[in-house]
Amino acid sequence: MTPVSVGHDLPGFAFIADPLDRADHLRSDAAALAALRKHARCIGVDGEGRTAVDARDGLQMLPDELPDDAVFLGLQGEVPWFARLVGQWPEGQRLLDLRAAAMQWPAFESTLFAQARAVLRWRSQHRHCPVCGGALAFSRAGWQGDCAACGTTQYPRSDPAVIVAVSDGERLLLGRQGTWPAHRYSTLAGFVEPGESLEQTVQREVFEESRVRVVRCRYLASQPWPFPGSLMLGFVAHAEADVPDTRQDELEDARWFSHDEVVRALEGRSGEGGLEVSPQVSISRWLIEQWAAGERA
Repeated sequence: MTPVSVGHDLPGFAFIADPLDRADHLRSDAAALAALRKHARCIGVDGEGRTAVDARDGLQMLPDELPDDAVFLGLQGEVPWFARLVGQWPEGQRLLDLRAAAMQWPAFESTLFAQARAVLRWRSQHRHCPVCGGALAFSRAGWQGDCAACGTTQYPRSDPAVIVAVSDGERLLLGRQGTWPAHRYSTLAGFVEPGESLEQTVQREVFEESRVRVVRCRYLASQPWPFPGSLMLGFVAHAEADVPDTRQDELEDARWFSHDEVVRALEGRSGEGGLEVSPQVSISRWLIEQWAAGERA
């Protein structure tokens, strides 16, 4: 099966291009998995989310035999890929984290790394049943946790979050956290709460973070964001021209930027002390680019 783009060309941010065929039908087929293991490739990820790289900082596959608890990630054509958690690397092993990999690697390798990091983190942090505390045993090639004590089943989770390019028709609303590099601003974002629609989340989060009132919004695209396990749902929104106020939330500042300021930042022409926007690996940068190109709610 070849993954396809639905409705539009793939956006240019990380972790969505060239994904594996996850081959769900093979996850419960012990004989098929055993056969795949004989010619599989395996990526290792440690507890800090790093993987092994070669002398040129390219992906280095694990050379040893696959352990039984290696997770089946899927197929790249006829090539099976697995992932396993590494407790300790050999002395002198070169390592790379996912953010750096997304900036340097081809799409397939960084998307593979993102998938491996996300599922291995879930497994390492969900060793016990959240219902009764019993130990979980993993099945379906590592994608299902089973509790023998109470019979409940656990699955990997992604936390949905909205991320929004908010405009009053002429200007773009961007915010910044105090820990970010100086002059760095980004689109506003926040997690979806239980019993809440995505549109309601857009309105609530933008108002909570900036006191700007969203009138309407429209979904554009999504990005898996395994830092640690989110799914970013990208929107463009139209809002009232309210004066931003961040005293009540985690943002250090939020302000309106003109179209010219945004374009200069995207082109790297802001100059010293001028606006800086998110890096190209993020959906935030892509949303800003879409707004600058004329996308509106």
